[in-house]
Amino acid sequence: MKKAVGYIALVLVLALLALVLVSWLLSATTGDSVRSLLSSEGIRFFFGGFVGMLQTSQLIWLLLLAMAWGCLRSSGLFDIFSSPIDYRRRQALLLLLGILAVYVFVVALLTMIPHAVLLSTTGRLWPSAFSRALVPLVSFGIILLSTVYGLVSRRFLSIADVFQSLSDGIVAAAPLFVLYVLFVQLFESLRFVFWA
Repeated sequence: MKKAVGYIALVLVLALLALVLVSWLLSATTGDSVRSLLSSEGIRFFFGGFVGMLQTSQLIWLLLLAMAWGCLRSSGLFDIFSSPIDYRRRQALLLLLGILAVYVFVVALLTMIPHAVLLSTTGRLWPSAFSRALVPLVSFGIILLSTVYGLVSRRFLSIADVFQSLSDGIVAAAPLFVLYVLFVQLFESLRFVFWA
């Protein structure tokens, strides 16, 4: 997996370097139809807009899903499929199912009834506040359920263990953050050169 991520990162970096050279050559030969990343405008775009380019919903989604994955993996929920369930884990599973039912019920109240808070002004789910918050809602639900299961089943012995599981998810997803930065930079550079 690490090798594949490394190769993908290398391809993205080489593609960005190739784009810099191609944009310079094309802008010199075709004129105003293509903008060069080596021009003063291109350099200002690259350095001045770097942070703005990375500030997307997808970055937040990646962060939240990584935290949810870490908590889910550390909570021991996956063990219910591979080993016998003892009394403590059975109680944790029953509590988890109860909380899941309440969570789904609350989300349903916020989206399904007429004039619900998370619906759009036209009463639709897409696009609406619900559709924009779907990944955070799912991530929060996974974190909540994993935390409850982990604490009741004694996989998590303290809140510090819960926080450690959240940060472990971010560590596990760290290569994806690097790929995200490279991919967004390449995509935005392509837009600058050819379409903006």
